[in-house]
Amino acid sequence: MQFKTYLFSLFVAWVLIGNSQPPELSPLSKVSVLTVGTADELHSKFGHSAIRLQDPTIGLDIVYNYGLFDFDDPNFYVKFTRGKLDYRLGRQRFQDFLQNYRLENRWVREQMIKLTEEQRSELFQFLENNHLPENRYYKYDFLFDNCSTRVPDALKTVLGASWTLKYDHLDTLYTFRELIHQNLTINSWSNFGIDLALGSVIDRQATPWEHMFLPIYVFKQLPFSSIDGKPMVYSESELLAELPSKSNSNFLRSPLFWLLLLLLLVIGITIRDALHRKRTAWLDFLLFFVTGAAGSLILFLWFATDHQATKMNFNVFWAFAPNLAVAFLLFKDRFPKWFTQYLWVLVGLLLTTLLLWVLEIQIFSPLILFLLGALMIRYLFLVKKSRELTENV
Repeated sequence: MQFKTYLFSLFVAWVLIGNSQPPELSPLSKVSVLTVGTADELHSKFGHSAIRLQDPTIGLDIVYNYGLFDFDDPNFYVKFTRGKLDYRLGRQRFQDFLQNYRLENRWVREQMIKLTEEQRSELFQFLENNHLPENRYYKYDFLFDNCSTRVPDALKTVLGASWTLKYDHLDTLYTFRELIHQNLTINSWSNFGIDLALGSVIDRQATPWEHMFLPIYVFKQLPFSSIDGKPMVYSESELLAELPSKSNSNFLRSPLFWLLLLLLLVIGITIRDALHRKRTAWLDFLLFFVTGAAGSLILFLWFATDHQATKMNFNVFWAFAPNLAVAFLLFKDRFPKWFTQYLWVLVGLLLTTLLLWVLEIQIFSPLILFLLGALMIRYLFLVKKSRELTENV
């Protein structure tokens, strides 16, 4: 017992001092992959993956977690928006890791993977090298480089050609957007926002390997993997179960309610304006300002950030950025002569959006149908009204 205590003290000293040479693993060491369930917050909607390494001989039980970032960074939001946020590999005590998800009421499952002592040592060395200050940071990419993709990447680097993957469990290959939707509710602001921000690049079919950008697909893939022809996973268990909880859904706070309300409001005000031969300027300003601001944000994400998933986003056709400037002209009593042609361009862009959707060049949120309907009604009304308001100008 004293010898084990001595070894454990040495290990603690190694962790605290940061010695570059990790201790040798014993034949009793074990490696497993941890998968964490989802939660309500957007950052936790897609689950989590990590690697656990145990060695009772030296009192080692740690988790290598590629999903850490510095929320206290003063430029956090700027870096996150521009796709320049550094994520890092963290090393945590297993009990601390488990306690975090116990507090968040998220399930945790463990898959023990069968590695030789040499392979376990190589993986340990690889992870420790990744954890060095000069190596632990990486540029996060939601689809191609995240806490989930880093787990199979590590295994592939260490195991090489000895690791074989079969994809018999994948009856259907999904697009990236379809995979994202599997974790979200259609009538939610998170789903609506993601469909608004992410472009047509995510509407291509993901390869079987690329499915593993989601932790649940790493979990599903490992039992269909082998090392030197032998099954990789030899044991699977649930370490934490998710406790029943009440749903926080409220239709009155959902995007469907508010977009439907907007459509009804636009219909009602437009009918009233037509009957009274008037124009409600604040409504026109609101529609043009909001669509222009949304379009400007989409263009920013497309051209001014490092995010790959925000490229080629054809939401810019209905969320038309120039509307942001045109909005301020709508408080005037008269329109400029070019405004009628501008409105026909907007109508054409709405129809183009629908065409791109039908051709599956980009899949849009079904909820934008309410927006497209409201915009089409108001644009056509303004076409008629602009003929009156541009006379003798």
